[in-house]
Amino acid sequence: MGCRILFERKAGMPLKDRWQYPTALLDTTMDQLRTLLAVHEAGTALGAARLLGREQSSVQKQLDTLNRNFGALCGEPLVVKRGRSQNVLFTATGESLAGLARGTLEDWREGLHDSRRRLGSRLVVGSTRYTLGFLLNAVELVTEEFDGRGVELKVEHVRTRDLLQRLDAKELDLVCGSVLTTAGHDDRLDGFEVMEWRRSGLSLVTNLDAEELPGPSVPVSELPRLPLAVSADGLIPGFLRGWFGARYRQELHIAAEIDTVQYGLELLSSGVLRGCVLVTEGIGDAVADGRIRAGAGLRTLELTDGMGPELEVLVGVFVRAGERTAQDAGHPLNVLWSALAGENARWRSVMRKERPGR
Repeated sequence: MGCRILFERKAGMPLKDRWQYPTALLDTTMDQLRTLLAVHEAGTALGAARLLGREQSSVQKQLDTLNRNFGALCGEPLVVKRGRSQNVLFTATGESLAGLARGTLEDWREGLHDSRRRLGSRLVVGSTRYTLGFLLNAVELVTEEFDGRGVELKVEHVRTRDLLQRLDAKELDLVCGSVLTTAGHDDRLDGFEVMEWRRSGLSLVTNLDAEELPGPSVPVSELPRLPLAVSADGLIPGFLRGWFGARYRQELHIAAEIDTVQYGLELLSSGVLRGCVLVTEGIGDAVADGRIRAGAGLRTLELTDGMGPELEVLVGVFVRAGERTAQDAGHPLNVLWSALAGENARWRSVMRKERPGR
């Protein structure tokens, strides 16, 4: 037994040595690590200074200190200067320690965010453009309470394509927005808790008259013959790929590339484009009701999906699974969730009165 214990102590680090680290390592600051990463990204001390908003001499001084200290510790400097106006060269040691620096800073930042999230002192929420109104209505209801409790609430714009990824990466604590999903169970949503506001398909907004494009509905199979304004990313291309495959651009008549639905509606309203814009049913309803000024004078037609797979837009509130239940009802995440649930109930009541058949 004694020999085995002695062997284990030799194989591992002696207890007293666990707290012994090189002085040069202990003198390295988080700011120096950040400077190293900025030089790694920008390529030069001048470029790093611009990234950090500092003087080049300050960045160069920190870089020289890191080079000197870790050169003595590791046997080679971290970076090597090259010719004028050329990027510095990171040695193998420099590349390795830059990776460690990035992981160190990210781990610390994540740890700080986790602590603030657990204590409820900070909440970062996101919203896509067309769900921002719902979020802001709920935020207005909780602002006074959050201010009194010292809760920092940050609202960020998020694109549909990034919604789940940013939430999963813990960049956001809650998101209001839309995702493309399939009817029934969707494995992609297993890691999230969802407050479902609406499931729907797509609508077609057009300035073509009824003779050119009869209504009130259009089958998906008719899309290839229609001039379309289509965005490069987001929900709509996801639908088109599902219906027509990866080469959907070769299958369709794409008359205009648009960045936003708003721009597409303006193209149609101005008459610059004679054709159609694919939108979610919610936006299509808003155009039909006159709630979107850019859609004035345009028609909204139902798009009937008979091509499969059965795709839907899921609009709602998303949080990571288990985070709400891990906190009490007074945690800011649950307080905001409740306010959003109230907004959802209020909106449904309004829509039932205005559209009793839907």
